[in-house]
Amino acid sequence: MAAANASTNDKSGFQLTSKVIWSLVAVILFIVAIAYYIRNPQQATAVYAQTLRQSTPLVLGALCGLVGERSGIINIGIEGQMLMSAFLAFLANVFIGNLVIAVLVGVASGMILGLFLSWMSVTLKIDQIIGGTVINVLALGLTSFFYIAGLTTKGKLQLVPLGFLANIPLIGPVLFNNAPLTYLTIILVFFLQFALFRTVWGLRTRAVGEHPSAADTVGISVPKLRYLNVTLAGGLAGLAGAYLTLEAVGSFERGMTNGRGFVALAVMLFGKYTPFGSWGAALLFGFASAVQTQFQFMGLDFIPHQFIGMLPYVVTIVVLAGFMGRTRVPAAVGKPYETE
Repeated sequence: MAAANASTNDKSGFQLTSKVIWSLVAVILFIVAIAYYIRNPQQATAVYAQTLRQSTPLVLGALCGLVGERSGIINIGIEGQMLMSAFLAFLANVFIGNLVIAVLVGVASGMILGLFLSWMSVTLKIDQIIGGTVINVLALGLTSFFYIAGLTTKGKLQLVPLGFLANIPLIGPVLFNNAPLTYLTIILVFFLQFALFRTVWGLRTRAVGEHPSAADTVGISVPKLRYLNVTLAGGLAGLAGAYLTLEAVGSFERGMTNGRGFVALAVMLFGKYTPFGSWGAALLFGFASAVQTQFQFMGLDFIPHQFIGMLPYVVTIVVLAGFMGRTRVPAAVGKPYETE
C-alpha cells in the first residue's frame, strides 16, 4: 500500500512538474513573440498569420483522428481522406463553380471514406491499420489516375476581415482576418473540446474507447457509436482537404497533402487526444512551416533548401521521440469489439 501511494505521489508530482514546465515554456514563447513583433511588426505579423493558416489542416486532421481513437478506432487513413476530399472538392469547384457546394462535396467525401473505414473496422473486423492504409493507397491511386492537367478553378475562398477586430495590432491580422474555413476550424476546436468532456455524447464516446464492454452493459451500442463517430470524424478530414484546394491554394496537384495526414497523427499524440492540446501542437508545426517559408523568402543561399524544407518534419520526429511515451492511449483503441 505504501509503495502504491508513493508511486501515485511520484506520478502526480511528475504531472505537476510537466504542467509547470510547459507553462513556463508558453510564457517564454509569448514574450519572444511579442519582442519579435516589436522589432519587426510587419514580418512577425506575416509569420504568425501564416502559422495559423498552416495549422488549420493539421488540427482538422488531428480532430478526425482523436474522435476516432477516442471511440476505439485507429485512423491511419487521414492522409487519404484529405487527399481524396481535396481532389473532389476541386473538381466540384471546377465543374459546378459554387464554393459552398464544393466544400460540402469535400466534407461528404471524407465522411464516405470514414464510413468505409468503419465498415472495415467494425463489421469486417480487419486490422485497423491495414484499413487505413487501404484508404491511403486508394486515394493516391485514384487522384493520380483521374487528375486532368489544365483544369481552371472558379476562384477560392477569400479573406473575411471581422470589422474593427481585424485592426487590432498583432491579434487582429492574425485571428480576425482569415478566410471562412479557418474561422470554422477555430470554432470546431472549442466545440469539440466542450462536446468531448461536457456532454453525454462525449462521455459515451470516451467510454466506448476505454471500456466498450462496460458501455455495452449500460445500453450503449458500441458498433453504432463507432460507426457514427468515425463517419462524422471523416468529415473533419474532408474539411481539411477542402481547405487545401479551396482556401489555401485554389488548385490541385498530385499528392498535394504532402504527408499532412501523418503529421496530423503526430499532432494528435502530442496534444494528448484533446482538441485544445491538438490545436496547440498544430500551431507549433504550423509555426515551423511558416518559419521554413520565411527562410526561403530571405534567400539564405548558404543553407541548402532541402534542409530548410525538412524543418517541419524534423520537429515532428523530435516531438514524437520526446513525448510519445508520455501520451496515454485509449485502452480499447485498435481492438475489435465482440458483443457478449
